[in-house]
Amino acid sequence: MSKIEKINRRDFVKLFGLASGGIILGCNTNTVEKKFKPTVNKDFFEPNLFIQIKKNGEVILIASRSEMGQGIRTSLASAIADELEADWNYVSVKQAIGHEKYGNQNTDGSRSVRTKLTPMRKMGATAKMMLISAAAKKWNVTESVCKAENHHIINTTTKEKIFFGDLVEDASLIEIPEQDSIQLKKVEDFKFIGKTLKSVDLKDFTNGTATYGIDVRIPNMKFAAVARCPVTFGTVKSFEKNDADKIAGVEKIIQIDRLKPPTGKFFGMLGGVAVIANNTWAAFQGKLTLDIKWNKGENETFNSEEFKKTLIERVQKRGKLVPGSRGNVNSAFKNVEQTLEATYHVPFLAHAPMEVPNATAWFQKDKIEVWAPLQDPQTARSELAHFFEIPVDKITVNVTFLGGGFGRKSKSDFVVEAVALSKEINAPVQVVWTREDDIQHSFYHATSAQYLKGGLDKNGKVTGWLQRVGFPSIVSSFKPLSDYASGFELGQGFTNNPYELENFRLENIKAEANLRIGWLRSVVHIHSGFGINSFVDELAYAAKKDPVKFHLDLIGKDRIVKGKSNYPFNSKRLKDVLNQTAKMANWGKELPKNHGLGVAIHYSFYSYVATIVEVSIKNKKVKVENVWTTIDCGLALNRDNIKNQLEGATIFGMSLALYGKISTENGAVQQHNFFDYQMTRMKDAPNIDIHIMDKMHEPPTGVGEPGVPVIAPAICNAIFNATEKRVRSLPLVDEGWV
Repeated sequence: MSKIEKINRRDFVKLFGLASGGIILGCNTNTVEKKFKPTVNKDFFEPNLFIQIKKNGEVILIASRSEMGQGIRTSLASAIADELEADWNYVSVKQAIGHEKYGNQNTDGSRSVRTKLTPMRKMGATAKMMLISAAAKKWNVTESVCKAENHHIINTTTKEKIFFGDLVEDASLIEIPEQDSIQLKKVEDFKFIGKTLKSVDLKDFTNGTATYGIDVRIPNMKFAAVARCPVTFGTVKSFEKNDADKIAGVEKIIQIDRLKPPTGKFFGMLGGVAVIANNTWAAFQGKLTLDIKWNKGENETFNSEEFKKTLIERVQKRGKLVPGSRGNVNSAFKNVEQTLEATYHVPFLAHAPMEVPNATAWFQKDKIEVWAPLQDPQTARSELAHFFEIPVDKITVNVTFLGGGFGRKSKSDFVVEAVALSKEINAPVQVVWTREDDIQHSFYHATSAQYLKGGLDKNGKVTGWLQRVGFPSIVSSFKPLSDYASGFELGQGFTNNPYELENFRLENIKAEANLRIGWLRSVVHIHSGFGINSFVDELAYAAKKDPVKFHLDLIGKDRIVKGKSNYPFNSKRLKDVLNQTAKMANWGKELPKNHGLGVAIHYSFYSYVATIVEVSIKNKKVKVENVWTTIDCGLALNRDNIKNQLEGATIFGMSLALYGKISTENGAVQQHNFFDYQMTRMKDAPNIDIHIMDKMHEPPTGVGEPGVPVIAPAICNAIFNATEKRVRSLPLVDEGWV
């Protein structure tokens, strides 16, 4: 962590629009540049993260990461409050704009707590030390007789106490303590960390005052809906208004051309025909009235069912050898009692967050201001500077609450659209996608096919493991002709297979991209988790062994595997979550007729997860009855948030397993809305039991995504346990189970 500094009050107001007064601290947490060097103005410090303590005792934290229901604003605020010994009722949070001075603001990859926790704790501890110093001077005593407690500094000798707010004027004159003098609390002394906390945003969420992107309103704002080509990257040939401009509220109809991003970065925009109106309904109705002729381009022939067949055929043949393979599987297969082969398939998927993509933009000659629900505001800011040739320091990106993100709102194509239209009409405009737009013009989670072959010796031990996988790469959205999965994608559950395998071979299969490919909650772990857990269950059955015991044997002896990160894989922690979940589910118990249990484990985002699912089968239809999940995510910052995330991951994973499928014909996505891209409904929600391992002395790891990859394979394995019928292709609705 870089040096903590006090912030000039005038610049605090200038940068963040907050009232000045009190102690204002900031620090830089950019892991690339250890020492922060201001570049905008040498006369003031512009921080990455900071805390302000006001005279009324209020503690204000600037949140650099986006809030989309995962509770990050509450979690990071609690870290400061704990070290500060603050009263939680005085803590509030203000959202940061998109700016490089905050370091990486991309809120994905389940890394916010992992990367921000220690700096936040140090900021709280620093402020506490300054308050203690101020109180000690006021009482003319040594700092050692003073302590902080519940928003007061207490003289332990006289029992006198002073409210934080009454000390800020004196404390603001205190020098910032040296970094090596900052002492953090012991785990056993935590007041908020590791506990259950009420959200700092709970009141706004429940009374409807929270501002999401779609809630933004500014003076003289127009509304826009864009008709886009049904085939990816198609363009407008011609269009007829068909009286769309006569619909009440419609003001203008204009064509916007595709903005193609440069190789290696950015997202651009698809282009199409935009209807500008004074309300969203008029814009939507105008869009539906248009008669547009399209140049559909080379993706017009793309058919997802044909591509599925192609991928499945390809994985039956040898592919590119992936580094990390070891031993000799061919020799191993020659000396086994039996071999088992299986092929698995996952379709394309869409994010479908409850709040559709939307952005409000105001292009004003030499500057741009945007209000949007973004996961990655800095990329949006840089992208706007590139396409509209406006200096980046003249672009302001205001981040609102996100009504769900799941990775879709890391891509800023909808923001580019809003700015392009604002520039065209010379007025502020809000672009709102319909649900159909969202489903049919997304950055899709890739489809995949996997072929696995395993060898078992006479004792039922796996002696050889061959795996081939093919899926369109995320890299294809940034670099054309990227027809093989990249190394960082294969590192999500494939090359870092958690089992102790002497003979292991992984092969990479060609898979072209005919849709825009992006990352979705848990990313490639969805593929690896489904294929590997399904296959292990099949191996266990072939070996006539209990699946839980088989997993434990495959994981092998306790070992620590060091990689490139600071988070080595610990096999014992994976076995511990599996044993805990088996205990919770009473694994091995006698089940009612037509019920089954299925198990899955996965290591992702440096966290360890095990899930057991109980299903019932009635009239050949599946119902998920119970879900038990255990996570080891190291230090559990906010237990309530962790529970919420895993419960949400369960429902998210169920939706993918039961219904999730994007299909194309003649290049066009066939799904439209929630009637044909279904979600798990409240009536289908199972009983969910979450256990969080007590690992408070371990560093924190990911929470938002690790609960997803285990759900689909656990459900499918439970179906087999109940019926002895295997499911190797998702979704279950296509297989007749729903």
